[in-house]
Amino acid sequence: MLRGPAFTAHLARSWAVGWPMVFIMALEFLINLTDVFIAGRLGKEVQAAVGFAMQLYFIFIVAANAITVGTVSVVSRIHAAGDGEGVRAAAWSVIATCLGAGAALGVLGYALSPVVIGMVNLPAEVKRYAAPLVQVLALGLPFHYFNINASGIMRATDRVKRALATVMATCVINIGLNFLLVFHTPLGFLGIMVSTVGATVVGSLINAGFMAQILRAPRVFSRGLLGRILLVGWPSGVQQVMWHVGAAALFLILGALPNHNVEVIAAYTNGLRIEAAIFLSAFAFNMANAVIVGNFLGAHRQRDAFRGGLVTAGIGVAVVAALTIVVVVHAKPFAGFLSANAMVIDRCATYLYISMLSEPFMAWGVILAGALGGAGDTRGVMMIIVGSQWLVRLPLAFVLGIVLGLGEAAVWWSMNASIFVYCILLTRRYFKRKWLHL
Repeated sequence: MLRGPAFTAHLARSWAVGWPMVFIMALEFLINLTDVFIAGRLGKEVQAAVGFAMQLYFIFIVAANAITVGTVSVVSRIHAAGDGEGVRAAAWSVIATCLGAGAALGVLGYALSPVVIGMVNLPAEVKRYAAPLVQVLALGLPFHYFNINASGIMRATDRVKRALATVMATCVINIGLNFLLVFHTPLGFLGIMVSTVGATVVGSLINAGFMAQILRAPRVFSRGLLGRILLVGWPSGVQQVMWHVGAAALFLILGALPNHNVEVIAAYTNGLRIEAAIFLSAFAFNMANAVIVGNFLGAHRQRDAFRGGLVTAGIGVAVVAALTIVVVVHAKPFAGFLSANAMVIDRCATYLYISMLSEPFMAWGVILAGALGGAGDTRGVMMIIVGSQWLVRLPLAFVLGIVLGLGEAAVWWSMNASIFVYCILLTRRYFKRKWLHL
């Protein structure tokens, strides 16, 4: 067990890496909350469309997030070993790859999103808004890809405060443009996503400045390092594709409910944005844990890697538990802040009451998954997460919610069940310690 100075040292390290990530996620939450707040002022159909559009967009940025997982795992080890040339070669290789992938997927997303949305089982009044929202978001994909991986490189090289400064600037720009473009220009509801793209472009310029020192000459593209990064990252990509497709499928299950499906989708959209305050905090410690474990393993300190991962998870669970209490106590007012529709408010509050029961377990699993990802054990994490969603969450949601007609509350309980399974399996894998020697 950790005691005395050893525990204090791990606690200090975990918090030093974790707190800037918490602020970054808090700012991301504020941006998302503003989007949903403004959409709610335009109508429940727009609010539901924003929720589905963002879910579809997450699928397009899967490759960027997957590469970042590999980048943090590999670069944090190279940085801990003191190999500056290796860090620069990895950074150049990642940035060049991400810009190319982002541009290609941006064109693909712009062309295909209306077709995809036209095919899915959503209410017609939601589809009308969702397609152009996704097309606008697709235009920002190259910049978003750059920002995601620049942030990963800065985290892995102990420059996380620079990543925080970028997000602070983009948050102010995004929120300001949101109110300006939606309510004071002909763009109307499209202004929600135009503001996101505009802020993303500015953020990429700021990140380019911060990355100048890392990306200075010589400019070396290393296929070997990129191969290592992709080898670690591809399972995360598969995991995220399956997760986001599953999340979109959950929207379709809700759309198939016989009564008040638009209100339920809007309530779920709002509930996700409120819940994001908690999930993003857990994800902040997930990313911090990846850096901490990667650095320890790069320095050949396996015992500290194991202990540091547990301490970081403990801190994250404490933060999430506190936030969970706040959300439960204020569920109705939070729901009312995002919507003026009484039915949407009631159903959103019900979602929050049910989903909050699993939040500390979610946090524990998510943060341990970050440690495993930092060690390169992304295949194991992928199998657990995908299995818990596609073998537990979605089948239960469909059978209980649609087949047995138990409604949306049964869908929320199905989500909880998958989180409990996910938490147990990840804990078991972590304590086997095989990941320490990958």
